[in-house]
Amino acid sequence: MSRLTPSFSRMGLAAAALASTFAILPAAQADGVVNVYSYRQPDLIKPVLDAFTAETGIATEVLFLDKGLEERIAAEGANSPADVILTVDIARLAAAKDKGITQAVDDADINEALPAEYRDPEGHWFGVTKRGRVIYASKDRVADTDISYADLADPKWQGKICVRSGQHDYNLALFSALIAHWGEEKTEEWMKGFKANLARKPDGNDRGQAKSIMAGECDLALGNTYYVGLMMTNEKEPEQKDWAKAINVVFPSIDDSGTHVNISGMAMAKNAPNRDNALKLMEFLASVEAQKIYAAEVFEYPASPDVEPSDIVKSFGALNADTLPLAEIAAHRKAASEMVDRVGLDDGPAS
Repeated sequence: MSRLTPSFSRMGLAAAALASTFAILPAAQADGVVNVYSYRQPDLIKPVLDAFTAETGIATEVLFLDKGLEERIAAEGANSPADVILTVDIARLAAAKDKGITQAVDDADINEALPAEYRDPEGHWFGVTKRGRVIYASKDRVADTDISYADLADPKWQGKICVRSGQHDYNLALFSALIAHWGEEKTEEWMKGFKANLARKPDGNDRGQAKSIMAGECDLALGNTYYVGLMMTNEKEPEQKDWAKAINVVFPSIDDSGTHVNISGMAMAKNAPNRDNALKLMEFLASVEAQKIYAAEVFEYPASPDVEPSDIVKSFGALNADTLPLAEIAAHRKAASEMVDRVGLDDGPAS
């Protein structure tokens, strides 16, 4: 796996307008190359891309961006080097489609490997791995772990819940799922109760919520399953292992529909210069071999029901995933964001 190198030789007018912000990269058009634009850290995708190269002989060129990927590709226009987009969260995949930077893919192998609920109905994006939006519960202070999402608004948890910003993509996806199941009126009443139960103003990231539980600031928090694996195996910051040890992973359900899940996914760029190689990479990422490698590396559950999760992921517990199509959930994102502001969730419990 190599990295794309800067060049301005292929810039279009729109891309030139952003030249002061972005270094525009050349389209590698050799038969043996596929260009990947990724929101995922290069070290997380390297093992699966190396396996792809070993199997096919096709090299991968990777450009990592932590923000602005959609805008970058749109600015590059028809001259964009991007072949495949790798990203996290259904909102980013839906945004890529809405921005017109993806193209439809109708491939029998991919469609057979990945369940319909993790695919765009028009073939513009596909889920490769999934994670549950679960509850972190204090091992020391929460004995009953039979907790649903609805229970988070129960007054018995007043002052005992921590959460990151309600406007974060991961929480907006959950709130969108609740709207899809319950409707806006019921979800807003729930959100008011949830806000009243917060121990403090929303802050930090998912790992920070586990740290707060260990510190006794709260007893429950919302978090993604994969962060537990990241904490459990963190050698650079070993104190995070203690955060993970302080919590149980609780898989709440939306009524009887299962736990809300989100995905890491892929899409083919609209103007992919190496389309055949891009399709080969997408087919590979949907395969059993790649699902095992990728899901284990990022501590997520494979999207394919035919692939077992890693031992660490199994240790979190069984994921009974909500099967509501993610495209339907994504359609409620704007309403969820507006609701967070209307309720004042990010202002904290006292507002």
